[in-house]
Amino acid sequence: MSLQVEKLEHNMAKLTIEASAEDFEKAVQNAYLKNRAKISIPGFRKGKAPRQIIEKMYGVGVFYEDAANELIPQAYREAVEENDELNIVSRPSIDVTQMEKGKSFIFTAEVALNPEVELGKYKGVKVSKVNTEVTDEEVTEAVDRERERNARNVEVTDRAVQDKDIVTIDFEGFVDGVAFDGGKGSDYDLTIGSHSFIDTFEEQLIGKNIGDECEVNVTFPEQYQEESLQGKPAMFKVAVKAIREKQMPEADDEFASDVSEFDTIAEYRDDLRKKLTEKKEAEAKAQKEDEAIKAIVADSNMDIPAAMIETEAEQLVENYAMRLQQQGLSMDMYMKYTGLTREKLLDQMKEQAQKNIEARLVLEAVVKAENLEAGDEELDAEIEKMAKQYNMETEKLKKVMGERELKAVRSDLAMQKAVDLILDSVEES
Repeated sequence: MSLQVEKLEHNMAKLTIEASAEDFEKAVQNAYLKNRAKISIPGFRKGKAPRQIIEKMYGVGVFYEDAANELIPQAYREAVEENDELNIVSRPSIDVTQMEKGKSFIFTAEVALNPEVELGKYKGVKVSKVNTEVTDEEVTEAVDRERERNARNVEVTDRAVQDKDIVTIDFEGFVDGVAFDGGKGSDYDLTIGSHSFIDTFEEQLIGKNIGDECEVNVTFPEQYQEESLQGKPAMFKVAVKAIREKQMPEADDEFASDVSEFDTIAEYRDDLRKKLTEKKEAEAKAQKEDEAIKAIVADSNMDIPAAMIETEAEQLVENYAMRLQQQGLSMDMYMKYTGLTREKLLDQMKEQAQKNIEARLVLEAVVKAENLEAGDEELDAEIEKMAKQYNMETEKLKKVMGERELKAVRSDLAMQKAVDLILDSVEES
């Protein structure tokens, strides 16, 4: 196998890869062995016809496509592994240029190469100052959210409907005096103020009592999912059958001991303040990192090939599909519900793909400029942390990952050092 590299514009390259005539013949023979059982030739039992007979009947190139599909990935992988200094960052665009009996097999692979970065200012970058102080009001809001989660729904019989109540209703909707499909429900629990029903439906139930039957007049939104109802005025006949209110526990020592490991509400509030502070500090750090890297990218120069962005966008789509699958939703179902196509989703991902690439490239450039690297102890510590997350033995995880992935982890650790270096020198204003 031989390789020739031709550098093109915009950090693209054309690889011309040549496999020997012997390797091509071997691939053709493998294609014959794989496909012969599917081929019927008069005078031979199915799957028993010699290759020469099949080629005579169907043409000498009958097995060439399958042979190429076997040979190309293998030859491309070998060429890239033997020339890893190329630093290829896209999937190859393949074109076969020679495929003939008794001759070597030649194809080209057009690929994107990792661009060089003309690094701008990366120390003393200006970022917004973020306030990470946690106020008493924010702590109280956190306590109230926990009280809300521990609230009880209590039946109310001695008053009318109020905001935040849960009312049980029967309803039927009419447009122009005619009932419409999907506009009827029985024993429906509706939280007043949740805005789960259209327009002012919920507000019009405030003041009604159990047993009341009333008319609620609303207008469907112009963008309503059912086209026949878009912008139409409607009248609902509603019967109020039950009222419940949320009763939240008092924010006292008993509540604190019920929902936490603390005995007093003061200790619980202190712990919430600590957690809220940690959260704000983490968010502030993420915001500073984002602003700093955007500023460095804006002050740097790089020529990112379109194929590199395309490959990154495809990876983002694949990652998104995996997250959907974890939620029990296939990509096909998602496309059906949203009306998107894979091409449209891919196009939507390209902006984020470019941002990801720009950030990665400038961090790699900072690593190079500062000679940053992760030592063996740091790598071992990171692998040990990952092993705990996966509930695996550290050495077993190392073997599973292999040299390529270990190298990637070491690179990520070095880039985190670059992030820390940048953040340590930012100027907040």
